[in-house]
Amino acid sequence: MSGRRILPVVSAAVAVSAALAVGCSSPGTPSGGGGDPTASAVDAVRGGSAPGTGSSPYWVDPESDAARQVRAWKEAGRLADAKLLERISTHPVADWPAGDDPEPDIRTAVEGASASHRSVLLVAYNIPHRDCGAYSAGGAPDANSYRAWTERFAGAIGDAPATVVLEPDAVAHVVDGCTPPENHAERFDLLSGAVDTLKARPGTKVYLDAGNPDWLADPAKLVEPLHRAGIDRADGFSLNVSNFQTDETVKAYGARLSALLGGAHYVIDSSRNGRGPLSGGRSEAWCNPPGRALGTPPTTDTGDERLDAYLWIKRPGDSDGPCRGGPAAGAWWPGYALGLARAAGS
Repeated sequence: MSGRRILPVVSAAVAVSAALAVGCSSPGTPSGGGGDPTASAVDAVRGGSAPGTGSSPYWVDPESDAARQVRAWKEAGRLADAKLLERISTHPVADWPAGDDPEPDIRTAVEGASASHRSVLLVAYNIPHRDCGAYSAGGAPDANSYRAWTERFAGAIGDAPATVVLEPDAVAHVVDGCTPPENHAERFDLLSGAVDTLKARPGTKVYLDAGNPDWLADPAKLVEPLHRAGIDRADGFSLNVSNFQTDETVKAYGARLSALLGGAHYVIDSSRNGRGPLSGGRSEAWCNPPGRALGTPPTTDTGDERLDAYLWIKRPGDSDGPCRGGPAAGAWWPGYALGLARAAGS
């Protein structure tokens, strides 16, 4: 997974070689099937939009990796590539506060959003035993550390309007057995406590992550775990984080899970699903798969009363991990970002 981090802009030579490699990233969630974007989604990404316009209420970070890469490529004379990358830099993407102290990243985002009368989009991703020790391993060392971290996270938001996607993969990893049984009770307690801590802030919405349709085919398996994790006090659940399932597939799954949860609302990560998942059952299809494209731009205009928003939760261009020539999970990979943007217009 990825956090908001100030990384050195990759050199043009490295960017070119990476661009030849492929086009996009995601964390340790599986994927399969195929699909194509709708014409409206493609047209929206082709055209881009000015920061802070359209039907998205979220802040666009002018210092994102994509925005800084655009400036660097313009200075280097790579004007066509810079123009393509604006398909990412002009849209809001989630901020993943990194490290033991989430406050500096969040406060920077809140200040920027406040100046433009926008809301911040954040991901809380620090649960103990995170990602079952895979590419995005890490997280808080113990339960008390996690509780203190979530308190700092919520405190940094303050009274500002914010949307928080809570702990991608954490519930699904319990359901699929990846998280050992001895850690289940603690995990549910921590997630439930995090919902309460975040919802104590007056302007904060919270969506508990629920994996993706290709990972857990039967949404009924998520119902009891989501209840234990605090879904009844959250604003809903999130789907497809860092994955590539098509909007249509995810909406159908979301509708089923919503009905099982009494009409719960949800959000979809559409950051990289413009061409759907990698087909053919290839190994690690979720990890930097080639030929993927940007999906539906962030919007709260979904046409579905239970689908609250399409969001770019995974930051397009951040690596899923050291697979297919990629850098470490969460590291900015400009060549992959460029591939996503180029494919969205083809």
